[in-house]
Amino acid sequence: MSYHSRLSKAFQNAPVLPLTRRSRYMIISDCHRGSGNSNDNFLKNHNLYFTALNHYYSQGFTYIELGDGDELWENRKMSQIIEIHNNVFWLLSLFYRQNRLYMLYGNHDMEKKKKGYSDGYCSAYFCTESQCMQPLFPGLNFYEGLILESPRQDYRLYLTHGHQADFLNSSCWRLARFLVRYLWKPLEHFGVLDPTSAAKNYTFKDKTELRLSEYAKANNRPLITGHTHRPRLSADSPYYMNTGSCIHPRCITCMEIDRGMITLAKWSTSVRKDRTLYVAREVLSQYMLPV
Repeated sequence: MSYHSRLSKAFQNAPVLPLTRRSRYMIISDCHRGSGNSNDNFLKNHNLYFTALNHYYSQGFTYIELGDGDELWENRKMSQIIEIHNNVFWLLSLFYRQNRLYMLYGNHDMEKKKKGYSDGYCSAYFCTESQCMQPLFPGLNFYEGLILESPRQDYRLYLTHGHQADFLNSSCWRLARFLVRYLWKPLEHFGVLDPTSAAKNYTFKDKTELRLSEYAKANNRPLITGHTHRPRLSADSPYYMNTGSCIHPRCITCMEIDRGMITLAKWSTSVRKDRTLYVAREVLSQYMLPV
């Protein structure tokens, strides 16, 4: 199966959400939430992510996660990830209770595509505040793709993780998981980067992004993905967009859709003149969508 076919398949029977001037969506990818050990790349940006999530929840945004939210290649148990990042999942559960949560799966959390995964592993969690079990995501569906549709302007945005453009990380994801789990994970302690990763190997990164861009143009499908961890949003090339990731060394990036404006935003730690630290939101780029 070609990468064109794999990407098109992701949008077969994909849920369609309204895209209007009243819509407020927060789109993020590649959190790679881990189990709190030295391989947990999300841990260093945990506070940035939680602060951003609080902001979007209070402002009425719908949360859309484009895959690789949880690192299930290096970690075998989802329960350990939920336990370590308890407050994050508590906040995500609030989105879910208000029908403002949509989760896609990527190559690193491909396990979530199994039927009944949420009920088996994400239906409840132990809340540290109430000191008892609380509902998490009972009955939640994990999708491969999602579509935002403007009913008035005949305009659609297509959302998926983006691993479909990468043969090893899509069709051969079990082999890639084996290599990461038993080869590259131990070597990461010594500074050896995974050469098969589209996020760490710039040759793979460029090739994957070129394929995603070509697919979007050829099919007239404006595409928002993650996977490569390289944020991208430009009015000059509106067919291919990328949210970036939550595991940059000093920041997290995401996309906002608010009143027809699409924005690539960066959240990072900054310093005031009195030398106090705070979490800052910075607009990297933005433009109006035809909605």
